[in-house]
Amino acid sequence: MITRGNHTPSESDLIKGCIEGNPEMQKLLYDRFSSKMYGVCLRYTENTEDANDVMQEGFIKVYKSLPKFRGEGSFEGWIRRIFINTSIEHFRKKVKLYNVNEVHENTIEDVALDALDSLATKDILSIINELSPGYKQVFNMHVVEGYSHKEIADMLGITEGTSKSQLARAKGALKKIIESGTGALKNKEKK
Repeated sequence: MITRGNHTPSESDLIKGCIEGNPEMQKLLYDRFSSKMYGVCLRYTENTEDANDVMQEGFIKVYKSLPKFRGEGSFEGWIRRIFINTSIEHFRKKVKLYNVNEVHENTIEDVALDALDSLATKDILSIINELSPGYKQVFNMHVVEGYSHKEIADMLGITEGTSKSQLARAKGALKKIIESGTGALKNKEKK
């Protein structure tokens, strides 16, 4: 199971080669998915050092878990799920979210972010990176990844109210950042 010339192995050959411990196949798997997964890591961490740690840990888990891949659904989606879960585990080790009681949660209003529509993806990611770790985590999980508040609560070990509260506060913080033109937006304007 060695690649020859410009032949790119099929996904099943790549998986089989990695399970067999073929270093060439492991490198090909890494090369094929590393840039996308690094993007996932960056969204969930505070800095590149943490993103690199999560990236390494995520690929180790992928290689170890490959025999469990049943071929149901997208292989990339399966890998992405491992990286999201690894990022969440990393986050949980570093930060403890403040649990909000249900009465307080109902008083927090949801803030619309129409201004985000006019920004480029790169700008949006820069602005999101300015959020506190708790806000950033919940915002990414709900808005970017599409998890429900119940799923977020289960994965982070918080209440649904805390998830809703963190999201509302994240949106409020993003709105303030956008309106004030601080941080990433201001730095962009100076260039």
